[in-house]
Amino acid sequence: MLVLVAPGQGAQTPGFLTPWLDLPGAADRIAAWSDAIGLDLAHYGTKADADAIRDTAVAQPLLVAAGLLSASALGDTSGVGAVAGHSVGEITAAAFAGVLSEDAALRFVRTRGLGMAEAAAVTETGMAALLGGDPEVTVAHLHKLGLTPANVNGAGQIVAAGTAEQLAALEADKPEGVRKVVALKVAGAFHTAHMAPAVAELGKAAQDLAVSDPTLTYVSNADGKTVVSGSEVVSRLVSQVSNPVRWDLCMETFQELGATAMIELCPGGTLVGLAKRAMKGTKTLALKTPDDLDAARALLAEHASA
Repeated sequence: MLVLVAPGQGAQTPGFLTPWLDLPGAADRIAAWSDAIGLDLAHYGTKADADAIRDTAVAQPLLVAAGLLSASALGDTSGVGAVAGHSVGEITAAAFAGVLSEDAALRFVRTRGLGMAEAAAVTETGMAALLGGDPEVTVAHLHKLGLTPANVNGAGQIVAAGTAEQLAALEADKPEGVRKVVALKVAGAFHTAHMAPAVAELGKAAQDLAVSDPTLTYVSNADGKTVVSGSEVVSRLVSQVSNPVRWDLCMETFQELGATAMIELCPGGTLVGLAKRAMKGTKTLALKTPDDLDAARALLAEHASA
């Protein structure tokens, strides 16, 4: 059984969209999405520097567009057994699963990105990954410093989120057993109470969405549970903005479902890295450029669900 997953914010790098635009029809699709949401996705995906694509309002639509473009480039994906996304990647997953149309997903993520950027501008906040250590000890230490364990990613990684001062305190006072604290390429304390204003705005936008039930197994990063109702998927897309991502529980569910392979959509790499450590024996592949498509199609054919 193969799981298709979509990465979250921080996976973007300058120019990562460039080779994908050479695929037939890709440039036209990106141009149409750009017009629909008022954002030049081609420019940001090919020419913009790291600081420009770190902007939440830019990064989120760019990641969803890239994920959908790479998913369609795979061709026949009827053998995918389950789908999930990390943070904003859940919108990519929802569109792939048929909960939202691609255009609706892009408009929705544009609202999400703008709302979260506005919320992040109120206070200087950020996120940092903690590598190693005991999860219970780490979480308790983060709470002591006033930080939120915003992403519990499994494989020995927890992402802390909070104010700049709280993150500086963390750097100076690491939890016992943590080897390293790495600042992430994001511009806010996502999946925390700092994002509450964005939740209200996204909730309003959700009321206008045309929603369908998922056409394949959809795993929610709120708790690793499978969700069969489209309206429930969208409700979770709204609430997850200010709630922690439990990717560790998603990976546990993948294994319970019998996953034997995983493909991570463009710009892949982060989730595959976690799976290699937490899902031993599962074959993995990251779609970084179109050169990876043939291998991904072969993997999909080998592990396709009936």
